[in-house]
Amino acid sequence: DTWGAHNANALISLSQISETLCILLIPFCLKRFGIKGVMLMSMFAWVLRFGFFGIGDTGNGLWLLILSCIVYGVAFDFFNVSGGLYVDKETTSDLRSSAQGLFMMMTNGLGATIGTLCAQAVVNHFVFSQTTAEAQHQGWITSWMIFAGYALVVAVLFMFIFKDDSKKASPQMEEAVIDGNGSAADGMVND
Repeated sequence: DTWGAHNANALISLSQISETLCILLIPFCLKRFGIKGVMLMSMFAWVLRFGFFGIGDTGNGLWLLILSCIVYGVAFDFFNVSGGLYVDKETTSDLRSSAQGLFMMMTNGLGATIGTLCAQAVVNHFVFSQTTAEAQHQGWITSWMIFAGYALVVAVLFMFIFKDDSKKASPQMEEAVIDGNGSAADGMVND
């Protein structure tokens, strides 16, 4: 019976506002930190988002849920937009649309489906199999921490495995984000 529990849509709106504002940061971050740095920021933002969900609550921990909503903009935008721009930069014009389609299918199609099914299994095991409200609450905390741990493992693996010859954003990447050529806001550039 807290403000946070009765105003979930207000919290969700914070995520949407954050997402909208974080798009504006992408060209500056790409120029300063390069694609690998921006992608790592997004992955560590997912770790924070899930971790904040795990330790926050709608009462005294509401501020952690608010932080989670604010971090969402970096987590979502920095991955999807910069990933799409990287695919655009690394492919020739004859393969670009196919490569962008593959990127979107792997992240928002196949990846999202597998992720949803795995998350469902975790939540079913730790939350919905419990019989008391206290056990279900603890199950949610455990589930969010599992998701944060998974995101951390992916980020660390990415840090060591991903190699990018150019440390900074190419002029084409900056121009695509700044000028909005095609529909660059979602990572896709139309020829």
